[in-house]
Amino acid sequence: MVRGGSLQSGTTWADRPGVGASTAFLIAASAVLAVLMAGAVSFNRFVRERNHVREAWSNVDTELRRRHDLIPNLVEAVKGYAAHERATLEAVIRARSVASLQTGDAGEHVDSERGLVRSIRDLLAVAEQYPTLKADRHFSDLQSQLVETEDRIQLARRVYNANVRDLNRRIESFPSNVVAGLAGFVPAEFFEVEESLRQRAPSADFAA
Repeated sequence: MVRGGSLQSGTTWADRPGVGASTAFLIAASAVLAVLMAGAVSFNRFVRERNHVREAWSNVDTELRRRHDLIPNLVEAVKGYAAHERATLEAVIRARSVASLQTGDAGEHVDSERGLVRSIRDLLAVAEQYPTLKADRHFSDLQSQLVETEDRIQLARRVYNANVRDLNRRIESFPSNVVAGLAGFVPAEFFEVEESLRQRAPSADFAA
């Protein structure tokens, strides 16, 4: 019996009717709440990481567009000295047109940008055969702009790929992969494209 609000010797509160069930319920409810909170934290982190990937890709896309804008001027500069290199000039224009029409994420841009890089390299290889073109102030300036743009593209690409790596690692790791599967988060694609111009163009001596 309980006397004066205390338990009879040899008994515990858990022995009282309903106390054990209530304790078990509280433990179960706390566990469920903890799982839900962990899931919510993981979900919010996924959202942030996905947004980082999208923002980083937007920066890459901006720099790619900058390169696209340089191509017509490069072609015109080469055409002034090597108009008979028609096949190379037209290939660059076609590649630029295809690349500039691409929309969407990195996976939709890789092939067209790789094609553009190859065509730019071919164009610059043609320019190497014409000393007067290489010495042209306008062409030299365009090459410098291209080098600067390539540097910006590669920097933006590295930042983007780093964000992709962080997101994909969590999507593929337990237990965050459970949240990713339930919430529909999928791995993002890396953007791997080489530079069209690896070294800074040598400056011409205009004082001569």
